[in-house]
Order: sequence, then structure tokens, then C-alpha cells
Amino acid sequence: MTVTTNAQRAAIRQFITTNFYVTDQAALTDETSLMDQGIVDSTGMLDLIQFLEKQFTIVVDDNEMVPENLDSIANLDAYLTRKRAG
Repeated sequence: MTVTTNAQRAAIRQFITTNFYVTDQAALTDETSLMDQGIVDSTGMLDLIQFLEKQFTIVVDDNEMVPENLDSIANLDAYLTRKRAG
């Protein structure tokens, strides 16, 4: 199943705003750091990874659990696009 970037971002945003405390959803941009802003902590990151694996039918390898892949909606979207293409 191919998911467009917009659909991926919408699904990620929905999961984050539903499952984590986001004080101002309008201020949550695609580039907002989820860790730096305290939206997602280390336990929450595990929940986020489980969501990605189930929702997008991927496996997040240990070496891929880095901020460059997982710390913002834009990073998550780019990571998913690369992961699903390869």
C-alpha cells in the first residue's frame, strides 16, 4: 500500500496529538523537535516506533532510532519514505 507524504504526515500528526500532551497543536509544525519540546520522552518514543511499525508495516532497526529519523514530523515522514522505498 502506497501512502502519500501528506497522508503519512497527517497520520503521524494525528497519533502524536492524540497520544501525547501537545499544549498548542497549532504550534506543532512539521519541523518541531518532539524531544526538545517535551512532547515525546524516551518511553513515548517506543510507543511512536510501535505505531510506525504497525501503521506503515515497517521494522525500525536499532541503528535507525536516531533523532535524524524520529525527532520531528518531517524527519519521520522522510524516514518512512526512504524506508518504504528501499
